[in-house]
Amino acid sequence: MTKLFSLLESPIGELLLTGNGRSVSGIWMQSHKSEWKRANAWQRDDAVFAVVRAQLTEYFSGERSSFELALAPEGTDFQRKVWNALCEIPYGQTISYGELARRIGQPSAARAVGLANGSNPLPIVVPCHRVIGADGSLTGFGGGIERKRWLLAHEARWSKVTGDLFS
Repeated sequence: MTKLFSLLESPIGELLLTGNGRSVSGIWMQSHKSEWKRANAWQRDDAVFAVVRAQLTEYFSGERSSFELALAPEGTDFQRKVWNALCEIPYGQTISYGELARRIGQPSAARAVGLANGSNPLPIVVPCHRVIGADGSLTGFGGGIERKRWLLAHEARWSKVTGDLFS
């Protein structure tokens, strides 16, 4: 099956959306240069990504706190377990890598959880930006710390505006 892509302008820079026409396999920021280079061999089809584009646009405008998309990230069973747990972190909230490790039943695996978190091919939708250091520091985000800071501030702002709606 042909690999498809679309580009989306966002407040954190242009995003490269990838998938197969039925599901989304990646959301890549400009810091993911290898994915951007590979996109040269793929077929652009903005229409196929209309729902993804709309939901991300709603997220960035503060109208959406969760996503309803068919996802197809490629990863190991452990990575998928971590990524599923990421989706359980409420909008506008953060947890530590250690807490995420406890939530998946492997409390001594904080480093492995950090590596799986860093391999997440669907940032924003699978909210790896909501995981922070045990001391509250912003650590490890493939899109860069400034983008992570922006995403967390964005969610904090909108979760306060909407109150219990997103809680």
